[in-house]
Amino acid sequence: MKIINIHNHTETEFDRRLIASLPSSGPRYTSYPTADRFHGSFSETDYIKSLEARNAGALNKPLSLYIHIPFCNTICYYCGCNKIITKDKSRADAYIEYLEKEMALLAPHLNGRHQLAQLHFGGGTPTFLSDGQLERVFAMIRRYFDLVPGGEYSIEIDPRKVSRETVLHLGRLGFNRMSVGIQDFDPKVQQAVNRVQTVEETREVVDAAREAGFKSVSVDLIYGLPHQSIESIKPTLETVLSLDPDRLALYHYAHLPHIFKPQRRIDTEAVPGSEEKLDILQYAVQTLTARGYVFIGMDHFAKPGDELSRALKEGRLQRNFQGYSTYADCDLIALGVSSIGKTANTYVQNERDIDAYYAAIDAGRLPVMRGYRLNQDDLLRRNIIQDLMCRFTLDFRVYEHMFGISFAHYFQTELADLRQLAELGLLAVKPHGLQITPKGRFLIRNIAMVFDYHLRHKETTAQYSKTV
Repeated sequence: MKIINIHNHTETEFDRRLIASLPSSGPRYTSYPTADRFHGSFSETDYIKSLEARNAGALNKPLSLYIHIPFCNTICYYCGCNKIITKDKSRADAYIEYLEKEMALLAPHLNGRHQLAQLHFGGGTPTFLSDGQLERVFAMIRRYFDLVPGGEYSIEIDPRKVSRETVLHLGRLGFNRMSVGIQDFDPKVQQAVNRVQTVEETREVVDAAREAGFKSVSVDLIYGLPHQSIESIKPTLETVLSLDPDRLALYHYAHLPHIFKPQRRIDTEAVPGSEEKLDILQYAVQTLTARGYVFIGMDHFAKPGDELSRALKEGRLQRNFQGYSTYADCDLIALGVSSIGKTANTYVQNERDIDAYYAAIDAGRLPVMRGYRLNQDDLLRRNIIQDLMCRFTLDFRVYEHMFGISFAHYFQTELADLRQLAELGLLAVKPHGLQITPKGRFLIRNIAMVFDYHLRHKETTAQYSKTV
């Protein structure tokens, strides 16, 4: 299936046979090296050194801020996120107190107020917080940061728990982008994954976001859920398109009940097979593209006028732990249990267990669980993978100039593998670079994996998601 995308003058080709023939799982490359390569010997001291290094060289560079809210009222059986199921709102009061303490511990190492170009509340369910609790968190943010005009300030929304009034309140606080979880509107699928959500409550949230002046509304769908089929997904897609979202993500469900205990409540026999899942994906891609959405990369689509589409066309697209972005080159400060940040040439992750997170802060320590300091080879490969994931092209001369290498010599093994992928039609290798083909755009993770030194040379126990 070949699709002409008139809005960014590219072709997207969905080659089922080729997709089925290649390795089926791999990293999503929201970072390189990937989080499974982080290690416990990275300490609070290492994190502080990275912040000091940043202060020495990037004082005027805006920051990004991620805040993890781990609480959910109910459990969705498919979910593999780090979460705490509770209906007790007082637990959020205690958690916010620790967020404030963590920020106070960080502040001396940030060297004054900073401009905030990007903010993201993730979870869990960030709107587990009441309006008053959200105000308290935002007051903390404004104590330490200045929100810049035109910045990206986003929050993940569960429409089952949010009223129109709360959405308007979010807009007044400063949020201007929203990600709305849908997954599927089919009642049988919803029952099977314990996420019953009506079209009406979803539409109310989307309409309220537009009333509040949100610049972008994104919706999340999942394919491969129990009882899904190509016929069942058609009305869901039509309903979603009637909501007219600015962006749409179509994630592959990874059924790993041996890792994620809630998935044990899902009937494995009801999960569609690989052929059915490809049917669903192919239909969804064909439908979205026919309706004018631009394929951004991997599993993301956006309207032609959306910032992501413009960034893709202009070569400014970036990628970070929250996915595709226009501000991902900013250093990222992360607050809350299990959150991951990036400063200078390091990654840092907080304690995943909430009691350990609280204990570290009570002891006056930043709650660092693990991290990673990138070496020169990591930096080189991170830049390459970023270009592949976001621009679908490489110019070898750029890296030769930046890193003082001969690309052909340094990546001799990788280029041999790339030529094999070129024979399959995924890319074209040229004397001074490579270009991803329409077929290769859907398989960009497979191409990026060629440059992953750690994947090639070091074992991991990580379970990666399906590449398509």
